[in-house]
Amino acid sequence: MLKLSCLAAGWALGAVARYGLSGWIQNIGPATFPQGTLCVNTVGSLLIGVFLGISELTPVSPAVRLLFAVGFLGAFTTFSTYSMETLNLFRDKEAMLGLMNIGLNNSLSLLFVFGAYFLSRSVVTFIR
Repeated sequence: MLKLSCLAAGWALGAVARYGLSGWIQNIGPATFPQGTLCVNTVGSLLIGVFLGISELTPVSPAVRLLFAVGFLGAFTTFSTYSMETLNLFRDKEAMLGLMNIGLNNSLSLLFVFGAYFLSRSVVTFIR
């Protein structure tokens, strides 16, 4: 029951955080580009990189792992929305924006997960 409670709490918090951040970012930029989803995916990659880097060097309970890495980040980031928005850009004859969306989501997400992972490991090692 603890596992399901951790997952449910993480999912709920992640979904609310995604909705809030994505909507806020989308409203402050151009309506034709899905910068809200790009921001959420990039922030989610940063967070999972930090979590992985820290959890390899510091004990993390299975409950925290379920709540944060699986529940929260699973609901927070979204590959399906990114895919749909990219399809919509191509369908709407915005091929350059579609290609830009693909390039930015993939490159920024990978850059942030790698950077956060190695930086967090360095910080934990330095603190010890």
